[in-house]
Amino acid sequence: MKTLRYTACLMLVLTSSAALAQSDVQRAFDKLKSMAGTWEGKTSDGQPVTITYRVVSQGTAVMADATHEAMVTMFTVDSNRLLMTHYCASGNQPRMLAALSPDGKTMEFNFLDASNLSSLQAGHMHHAVFTIVDADHHTEDWTYMEPGDKPVHAHMELQRAKS
Repeated sequence: MKTLRYTACLMLVLTSSAALAQSDVQRAFDKLKSMAGTWEGKTSDGQPVTITYRVVSQGTAVMADATHEAMVTMFTVDSNRLLMTHYCASGNQPRMLAALSPDGKTMEFNFLDASNLSSLQAGHMHHAVFTIVDADHHTEDWTYMEPGDKPVHAHMELQRAKS
């Protein structure tokens, strides 16, 4: 009987933890959905940037279209994970898995795998951090790995375009 109670208690804790993780992921995805619209700003080297976020596929994905580089990034929820697939101008498609900050304002995406990538030594997007400042401001920090494992960092300060 004692073992049965322990097992039931353990199952309750595990179920609660999974529900909490899933709700954190859903909250982060909802933040991405709230970014729908056009964002403008500059890169760290002063270049203008425009990114349009759209909620697509009946709310199951968020698409970010970076017009300055003609690249698209898709965000989706996969069970209790937030994933990003970056359709890069390099011709490969890295997938990254999000780690979420406790306050829900920062989503750090780390390389998981990629399609059309010959090896990890080939150039590819490897890391990205999105920080939501408020409803009208966010930053994006991207790390591209050049051939030979040379990281190139890009920082963007973006604000929601006024309509």
